[in-house]
Amino acid sequence: MNALKIGNLTARTPIIQGGMGVCVSLSGLASAVANEGGIGVISAVGIGMTEPGYRQHFRESNKIALRKEIRKARLLSDGIIGVNIMMAVSDFDDLLNVALEEHIDVAFIGAGLPLKILGSIDPGLLSESGTKFVPKVSSARAAKLIFKHWADKYGRVPDAVVVEGPLAGGHLGFSKENLNNTTVSLFELVRETVIEINAFEQQFGIEIPVIAGGGIYTGKDMADIMRAGAKGVKMGTRFVTTTECDVSDAFKQNYLSCSPEDITLIDSPVGLPGRVITNDFVKEIQQGKQKPVKCPWKCLKTCDHRKVQFCVAEALFNAAQGNFTQGFSFAGTNAYQADKIRTVKETIDLIKAEFYQEQLHVVSLPVH
Repeated sequence: MNALKIGNLTARTPIIQGGMGVCVSLSGLASAVANEGGIGVISAVGIGMTEPGYRQHFRESNKIALRKEIRKARLLSDGIIGVNIMMAVSDFDDLLNVALEEHIDVAFIGAGLPLKILGSIDPGLLSESGTKFVPKVSSARAAKLIFKHWADKYGRVPDAVVVEGPLAGGHLGFSKENLNNTTVSLFELVRETVIEINAFEQQFGIEIPVIAGGGIYTGKDMADIMRAGAKGVKMGTRFVTTTECDVSDAFKQNYLSCSPEDITLIDSPVGLPGRVITNDFVKEIQQGKQKPVKCPWKCLKTCDHRKVQFCVAEALFNAAQGNFTQGFSFAGTNAYQADKIRTVKETIDLIKAEFYQEQLHVVSLPVH
């Protein structure tokens, strides 16, 4: 299992813990993963909901909470810490600037194409932070578009790219029709992206790792996708059922008790499909029932709170706190494989064992 190198950063374990919101992956989980040699990721979306009085000062609460969580993670680990920020949130620029001010190691950017973000950052802050930029995409075409724009506009390219396939949890960069009838494989998406990124590696004379995410749960999954050219993997769902994950026990139990049939798709106010674990709340919104929406602040650029069926931020935050009558949990397609609560160390050790077992199996296969 080779180390993952992103610029001058080296993660000895090529596993990135997915950034999960709202308030699912905070400093507790991120620092634990970083301590095991992976990249721990704090989700910035809705992070201020943990702060008192957030309804009156949502934007400021998000900034305060993100700064707090990054600093907590730094106290708990000297490993690699990242943040996950959705371009769809209204305070994207604020959150990114806080992360840069705190010298975050890696900024993972999803839910939109980050074509213009460098132009909105103070050049001094950008240089001083040393932060690596990693967009999340759902196709090789999107990766090429981002990299070409950065190359032409800024004379540089992102430091890595995450390719997220259709089996991921949370908000998905695919149409609902494609998700229900998909023939798209993560293996092919990664292979196509590696080919596109290779041209930029040649142009800039640097290594740009392609990282695979979406439906990767076991070490076998990890070994399989690395044969497509991935240099690392992003895992979110696998880390929910860890001791250090920053959610309630009820949230973790929701994973432990679910079956494959419980994992379904909903339409999110973000404007994207979302993969969730079914409960009564989910069934009601699937049936068209209107949920009370009290919008303290327009947190999503695309959301019209006067028309949406429910508030996704409140629903996710409620679930993270253990209130499933007023919310639901996002989850990847393999969430049902969770069988017990383990520490992050135990989880990563098990993933490594599964990975090496698969490598041995491949080596021992007869040659025809």
